[in-house]
Amino acid sequence: MAKVTYSLDDATVRRIRRAAERLGKPQSHVVREAVAEYDARTDRLSEAERLRMLEVLDRWRKEPVERSRESAEAEIREIRLSRRESSLRRSSHDDPS
Repeated sequence: MAKVTYSLDDATVRRIRRAAERLGKPQSHVVREAVAEYDARTDRLSEAERLRMLEVLDRWRKEPVERSRESAEAEIREIRLSRRESSLRRSSHDDPS
């Protein structure tokens, strides 16, 4: 396990200590759990993002298709590659080595 140093405001430190005491867990455990929960939430879409994406999908569904199948497949390949690269970058940041 790595030891790290962060600067936190007094109110945050009080919250960590209070939660640790209430839960009967070490402060470091409370911080690890909080970071894990925060990390899990950051992968989810906000309500505004979800609604915007649904609007785009509804608009696309109503528009006629004006490009070739090859063009659409090339775009899909590009999106998949981009997602794969993003996933690899994210997992490399998670790697403690």
